[in-house]
Amino acid sequence: MPSWETCTAVERDPERVSGAWVFAGTRVPVRALFENLKEGASIEQFLDWFQGVERWMVERVLEHELEALADSARS
Repeated sequence: MPSWETCTAVERDPERVSGAWVFAGTRVPVRALFENLKEGASIEQFLDWFQGVERWMVERVLEHELEALADSARS
C-alpha cells in the first residue's frame, strides 16, 4: 500500500494541525477533501473554499488513493 510519505502533495508535522496529513504548504487537512467530496462538493468548490490547495495536489491525492486501492486488491 502506498505510504503518504511518498505523496508529494501532502506533508505532516506533529507541531501543526495535531500532526494530521495536510496539503503541502497549507493547514488544510487531506481529510477535508474526502469529507467534502462525500457530502457532494465538487473539486472546484473544494478549491474555492480552501485557498492554497491547488488542483494538482487534489489530483495527486486522489491518484494516491487509487493506487492504494489497486495495491490492496492485488494482495
